[in-house]
Parts: sequence; C-alpha cells; structure tokens
Amino acid sequence: MATTITMPQLGETVTEGTVAQWLKKPGDSVEKYEAFVEVSTDKVNAEVPSPVTGTLREVLVQEGETVATGTPIAVIDEVGAATQSNTHGTEPTQQVADAASAPAKPSNGSTSHAPAAAAPAPAAAHAPAPARPAELDIAGLEAALRLASPAVRKLAREHRIDIRALQGSGTNGRVTAHDVLTAAQMGPAAAVGQAIAVGTNFGATGAPAMPPTQAKPPANGTSTYGEPIPGTTIPLNQARRIIAQRMVESKHTAPHAWSMVEVDVTNLWKWRQREKDKFDHETGGLKLTMLPFFIRAVVESLAAFPLMNARFTDEGIYVNKDVNIGIAIGLPTNLVVPVVKHADQLSIKGLAVASAQLIEKARKNKLGVDDLAGGTFTVNNNGSNGSIASAPIINGGQAGIVTMEAMVKRPVVTADDSIAIRSMMNVCLSLDHRVVDGYVASGFLADLKRRLEAMGPTGIL
Repeated sequence: MATTITMPQLGETVTEGTVAQWLKKPGDSVEKYEAFVEVSTDKVNAEVPSPVTGTLREVLVQEGETVATGTPIAVIDEVGAATQSNTHGTEPTQQVADAASAPAKPSNGSTSHAPAAAAPAPAAAHAPAPARPAELDIAGLEAALRLASPAVRKLAREHRIDIRALQGSGTNGRVTAHDVLTAAQMGPAAAVGQAIAVGTNFGATGAPAMPPTQAKPPANGTSTYGEPIPGTTIPLNQARRIIAQRMVESKHTAPHAWSMVEVDVTNLWKWRQREKDKFDHETGGLKLTMLPFFIRAVVESLAAFPLMNARFTDEGIYVNKDVNIGIAIGLPTNLVVPVVKHADQLSIKGLAVASAQLIEKARKNKLGVDDLAGGTFTVNNNGSNGSIASAPIINGGQAGIVTMEAMVKRPVVTADDSIAIRSMMNVCLSLDHRVVDGYVASGFLADLKRRLEAMGPTGIL
C-alpha cells in the first residue's frame, strides 16, 4: 500500500511549512517512527517521523520549498503490501504524526482508504526494502538518536560525524552541539580514539561505519561555532527567514503604539532576595528571578483589562478566555516564544517553575510544538541584557507585548519629598492600536505599576 505523506501542522496557528532537508532519498528504506524529513516553520524546526515502515518512493516537494499544511510532500510504499488505487486513480493518504510525539490533527479530518482496483500493483510495491549496510549498528544508532536533539543530529550530518562515536557532555550523557563541533575540529584520528573509549563498533577496516572527517573551512559566513565573520554574508536559514517575514507582517498589519511607565521595585526586590535560597532548595536548583513576579502582576492586570488579552479578527475583536503568557527568549541564532498555559491559575512559585522549565528547554533546543502554541499575550525580559527602554514588535495574533527592563538603583524623590536610593525599573508596552486605544493601554500600565509596587517585602510565593 502506498502512503502519501502530507505537510504536518506544527502548531495550531501554523498554516504552512518548509521542507528544510530530506533525511532520506527515493529508494531508501524507512522504519516506522524514523525521521525522514526535516520541516521548518516560524515556530519550530522538527524532524518528521514516518507513520509506516517501507521505502520512500517519491519526493513531491523539494528542499527549500514552502507549502500549505496538508499538501502531499512524499509517497512511501509500505513493506509487504501491494499498492492500491481507487477507481479515480487516487491513493490513500495518512497524516504524519506530530514531530513532538503527539498526534497531529489531520487537515482533512480523516484518513481514507480507497477500494482496491483490479489492475496489478506496480512492481516497486513488491520489491524488498533495500538491504542495510552490514556494518550499520541499528541499535546503537537508535540509542544515539535518543541522546541528541534534532538540531544536534542535523549538525552531525553536516559535519559527517557519527554521533554514536561521541561521549556526550550534556545531562545524562546527551550529545550537545559543542560535542559535535569539537569532534569535527579534532579530525578522524582523534574521533576514532574517542569512539574506542566509548565502545563504538568498528568494521573490518577498523573505521567506524560513518567516519568523521576534518571540518571544512566555513563557507557560509560563520565560523565553526556560528560566530559571524566580518566581510562575509551569512545565508538565511529557514527559521531566520520566517522570523523576518513574521516581524514585517506584524509591523505592516498591526498599527503599533508604544508607552512606558517607571516602577519602584525596591520592596519586590527585597522579597525576591529573601525567598531565592529557599526556592532554590525546594525546587532542586531552579533560580528565582524577577520574571515570575512580573508575570503574576501582568495576568492580574489582564484580568482588570481583558481587551489587552484579545486579538483582532475580520469579524471583530475576540477576547480570549484563557490567559496564556508567551515568554520571548532570544537564542544565538533564533527567537522563540514558549507559552505558560493558564498562567492566571498559577501562583508565583508555579510561574517560577513553569517559566524556568521552558527557558531551560529553549536553551537545550527541546521545545515541542505544544510549548510554543496558544499564546495570548507576551512578556519580554529585555532587562536581563541591561536594556532600560525598548519598543518590541507584537507577536502576531495578540494585542500587546510588555517588557521588563533593567533594574537600576538611583536617587528618587519620595512621597514625603525626601530623597532616597530606590530600585527602579521601566516597563514598556507595545500595543495593537486596532484592538485597544491609549486610554485602555495606559490604564493597563498604570494598574501593572500599582501591582508591582505593592509586592513585597513580605508575602507568600
């Protein structure tokens, strides 16, 4: 039976995807749940698993092409089954499982199987799957794949490094990008030595099944570690290309307005300082930052000003029922916005744990599709880099994004006209002027300021 693979929907708001790289070529065998193509969207890069065991018969979309979700991208002949066709000459289709290991909702709502025709099936359907190379250690490869993220596996392919030959330096022996790049610089001899140390199987020639090679000089405008090289052009990867497109669309579609308030967070800072060691101990090492306090104040202000938790549609302004806070996280070559779901139902401690886990997953490239979906309002911590004022671009489909800027100590005139050293922080808001006007936006910011200044120096997380 031939199975037509369609472009998966990697996120509830994603309408298209780009074939970044085919991991298999026509004629290659593919196991069920084995990744055979890498797909990129503006939210995530994902390796897509095969829903069946068989042979990749045909590639319908070339690398670099962008197509709508549900568009056929490949055909796989299932092993041991004859190819079927219905009276109209069409083949059964099957939606690919979600790359984050959760079933994706088929774009057509169902999977159909056409009745078999009287004509004999093509010979290719009866052909046995291509034999695997004798020296390929399947069990070792599967184990290695579980110990490396899709991005690291892609990097290993680019440098022709066998990840089974690497001893991972990450958590629980996980292979990291640094491990791959180090092996690429070491060259074949050193990599083989490391492979022997970790017990890699070798063939009759004494070389590993997939021998690493010396890294070639960079030809893409970056050094081995991804650092920009002056005088060169860095080609756009698919993620950066789509991010650029979405930013332009947001600025072009949503009329941005901007406002800022100054907040005295002296008492809040004292509260955080008093609680951080206890929190670290209770959570097994998670760090208590100012972010969860800020998010808690934001969700309370969103309850007071629900239009800020809305989005513009052609039918009208839809006010979201759920409060799902996106956290903008800048990575060396990417920008991701994982989402704390139902943030209004979490305590400060709950928000601290949830946000810390998402940030850690983002830094380790472990975010799944569900982690990135469903945001209704976004928080950005620009202050972590020392910024004191910024005008962020609104995440598409939301009414606003608010930033917490750097906290600085400076002399301030207090209510009794005395001068005191206080911890001050600017809070900046970008808003979609189609959804809210200045009156609502300024009211939201004033309410947020009041809540932040009322926090601490004592309280319960």
